[in-house]
Amino acid sequence: MPQIDQLAETYSSQIFWLLVFFGITFFVVGRGMVPRVMDTMDKRSKQIADDISAAQSARDQADKEEEAWRVRENENRARAQALISEAKAEAAAKSEKKMSAAQKRLDKKLEEADARIAEARDSALTEIEAVATEAAQDIVAQLAGIKVTKPAANAAVKESLAHG
Repeated sequence: MPQIDQLAETYSSQIFWLLVFFGITFFVVGRGMVPRVMDTMDKRSKQIADDISAAQSARDQADKEEEAWRVRENENRARAQALISEAKAEAAAKSEKKMSAAQKRLDKKLEEADARIAEARDSALTEIEAVATEAAQDIVAQLAGIKVTKPAANAAVKESLAHG
């Protein structure tokens, strides 16, 4: 085979050019491109790590702010409840004052009405006594023919009314 026969003559020349192309490839790729690619990968890895770190710190800060907000919200809720309780107590006190004032007015009116009733009762009793005294004088005068004085008839009527 003629191809194999030529191998010995061109063998050293092929090895030389193989080494030249591998050398050029090594220097171009290995010394030029690979360090740039590795540097880019390192920068990306560092950027990713920095981004993750920044995201974690932002998340921690957001958690702190959320907790602070929750604390403020709970305090505001407690203050609102205190205001509501205070308003209820104040309204109850005002209502109690109004009820007390109304009760005092009613009590005063009742006392006045009781006084008027007592006065009317006393007046009616005095009138009844006067009519009964006159009637007793007239009855005794017609039945017995005796004239009874007004004070004696009045005393008899009072005694009769007191004992029933």
